Amino acid sequence: MKPLLDVCGLTVELPTEQGWVRPVNDVSLRVGAGECLGLVGESGSGKTMLSLALMGLLPTGARVKGQAWIQGAAPALWNEVPPKHEAGRDYAKDVLTLSEQALRAVRGREIAMIFQEPMTSLNPVMRVGVQVEEAIRAHYPKMPASPVRRNMLEALRLAAVPEPEERAKQFPHQLSGGLRQRVMIAMAIAAGLAEPGLEMTSLEKRTAEDVLSGPRLLIADEPTTALDVTVQREILELLQKLRAELGLGLLFITHDLGVVAQVADRVAVMYAGRVVEEGPAKEVLGVPRHPYTQGLLAASPKLERGKLTPIPGNVPKLTTLPPGCAFEPRCGLRRSECSAAVPDLRAADANHSARCVLV
Repeated sequence: MKPLLDVCGLTVELPTEQGWVRPVNDVSLRVGAGECLGLVGESGSGKTMLSLALMGLLPTGARVKGQAWIQGAAPALWNEVPPKHEAGRDYAKDVLTLSEQALRAVRGREIAMIFQEPMTSLNPVMRVGVQVEEAIRAHYPKMPASPVRRNMLEALRLAAVPEPEERAKQFPHQLSGGLRQRVMIAMAIAAGLAEPGLEMTSLEKRTAEDVLSGPRLLIADEPTTALDVTVQREILELLQKLRAELGLGLLFITHDLGVVAQVADRVAVMYAGRVVEEGPAKEVLGVPRHPYTQGLLAASPKLERGKLTPIPGNVPKLTTLPPGCAFEPRCGLRRSECSAAVPDLRAADANHSARCVLV
C-alpha cells in the first residue's frame, strides 16, 4: 500500500548573516494512513521546520529542495485536474511545488497541523466556536450557516470537548490548557477530507459525517507540552481514537521519548537537521543503534530511582557544523572516519537504519 505521505530528500535553507543554513537537510520519511510516526530530537534539530515546510508556512526567503508527495488527494484541490475521474484511482501531488492558492486548499483538508502552544495559537478575542467555523468556511465559503455550525459542533465532539454547544460560546482564556488543546485538534479536523471526484458545489452540501471522513495527514507539534500528566494522557488517547475513527496518518513531533513509546508505530530521530535513526518504535527505543539515540534514552527519567546520564556538550550551530557526523564532537564512541564525511543511513535490520559508521 502506498504511503499517505512520502518525503524524499527534503532540504530547507534559510538566509542568515553568516550565510545559508540548513535546518532540514536531506530528510526522507514516510507516513501511512492510520499510522503514527514519532519525530524525536532536541530543540533546534529541525522537527518544527520540517512540519512548516510540509504546510507551506516557511519564513520569507527560505529555499526548499526535494519532494513531499501526498497520496489520495482530491483532484479538485490541485491546479491540474485529471480530465476524467476513475473510481478507486490514487492521486498524488508534490506539495512543495504547489502554488499558494493550491496550498490553501490543501491545508485543513489534506494536511492539518496542531501547533505547539494553544494559548498563543488561538485568537484571544474570538469565541472558540467561531474560530473552528473559520477553518470550515475557508474551504466551503458558500456553505450555509446551519451546516457550518453542525460541522463545528461535530468537530468539537470528535475532539472530546465536553458540552460543545456551551464551550463554543467561550473565549480561549475561559478554557483550561487541556480544553484549549482539544479546540486546536477540532480546528485541525474541522474541514475534513473531500472525496476524490466530487465537485466543489456538491461538497458544500455535505453533512458533518461526510466532511469529517477519509484518510489524511495530521501533524502534531508538541501537542502535550505544558500539560499535566493526566491531561497529557487524555490528549494522547484522543489522538489514538481519531487515528482509528478517521484513518488519520499522524506525524507526532516531540522531545519526550516516553510519549513516543505510547503513541508511535515508528520513530525517526533527528539531529542537526538530519534523520540519524529510523525504524519501528520497539526496535529504536529497545535496541537503539545510533549513539545519539542511546544518549537520549540514557538521559530520560525512569520509574526506577537512578542517576541520569546527560549527553555532554551542546547541539552544534548550523553555521559551524563539523565536516563529518554532526554528533561526532559529543560522541563517546567516535572514530577517525566519523570526522571525514557524513555517514549514510545504514541498514541495521530489515526496517531499522541508523546514520553511523558503527552500524
